Amino acid sequence: MKLVARSLNLSIKTACVGLAMLCLTACATRPDPNNAVAVQTYNETNDPVEPLNRYFFELNRFLDTILLKPVATWYQGVLPHPVRQSVRHFLDNLKSPVVFANDELQGEWDRGDTTATRFAINTTAGVLGLFDPATGWGYPQHSEDFGQTLATYDVPEGPYIFLPILGPSPPRDLTGFVVDSFFDPLTYIYWNGPYTVPVTRFVINGIDVRARNLTTLDQIERTSVDYYATVRSLYRQSRASEIANGKTDTKDLPDIDNLNFDTNEPQAVSPK
Repeated sequence: MKLVARSLNLSIKTACVGLAMLCLTACATRPDPNNAVAVQTYNETNDPVEPLNRYFFELNRFLDTILLKPVATWYQGVLPHPVRQSVRHFLDNLKSPVVFANDELQGEWDRGDTTATRFAINTTAGVLGLFDPATGWGYPQHSEDFGQTLATYDVPEGPYIFLPILGPSPPRDLTGFVVDSFFDPLTYIYWNGPYTVPVTRFVINGIDVRARNLTTLDQIERTSVDYYATVRSLYRQSRASEIANGKTDTKDLPDIDNLNFDTNEPQAVSPK
């Protein structure tokens, strides 16, 4: 657990290094403004530190191959679906305070009321969130994070950055990740160390999400000409859809039949 916590700290530090390198390289990577095609390509990718991003992407793929995917495969094979579904419900319920805070920051009062009501119902009638009676009672699930909140105030995503462990982390979403940790009550629960509870949840969530997307991710990798570029595109499509729809579904990747595998992740493809 301590090793994972140190890895997360290293990821945040790496973000600072990546952003610093971005500042040093951004001018050199900008295309000729008179070249419309080059400008359009640059705006679509916005990946000025691509060599570094690809290095970390391959590092994550290696860690996924030797560790995360085998554990996720075991998790899916050993635990029956109802148990895995209860784990998902429990994790989603723990996230409710963060969702509520972002609902309020976005001025979505009705959605905030729904989040608070869901949390109350599922924590009590749903046995600490292991079940989801709130959905059946007319309070559907949604999710918000501070990255989405910034987007509602027209804060640009910024350049594409891929970090070890965390995966796709453009400046707006990386900022959201950090700010959400302050909204999260679990951040302030100390159990054998300051990182034990949030890191444990982070690991379990990663395993659960990876297990739910074993087949989908394999198919994406198998059908992609450039797997890194495809992940980059899917991440941006997913985030754009979440922002447009005002919700995030952390359970599954977008429908693979509707994806466009041209030249181009959590969010959902961040496990790799």
